[in-house]
Amino acid sequence: MSLTLEQVRRVAHLARIEISNAEAENTLGHLNGIFTLIEDMQAVDTRGVEPMAHAQDLAQRLREDRVTETDQRAAFQSVSPETEGGLYLVPQVIE
Repeated sequence: MSLTLEQVRRVAHLARIEISNAEAENTLGHLNGIFTLIEDMQAVDTRGVEPMAHAQDLAQRLREDRVTETDQRAAFQSVSPETEGGLYLVPQVIE
């Protein structure tokens, strides 16, 4: 896939970007280079390659799943104008 100079100008117009002829030609070269790279990458046979979450084989350090803070809900809700059943009551804003 490659773009034409007219397509670059149209995209610039839609994006409300003022672009000179020299900038359009330069951008055309950059974009077509990116599309060529994408086509080269898509041409690589990746069958049998297992997907990976990271480029390096790293393990995430995990911490023990335990409570580290005390429950302060009652203290926080004591300064609220209105609460009910552990929830904050707020004025209705949408009818």
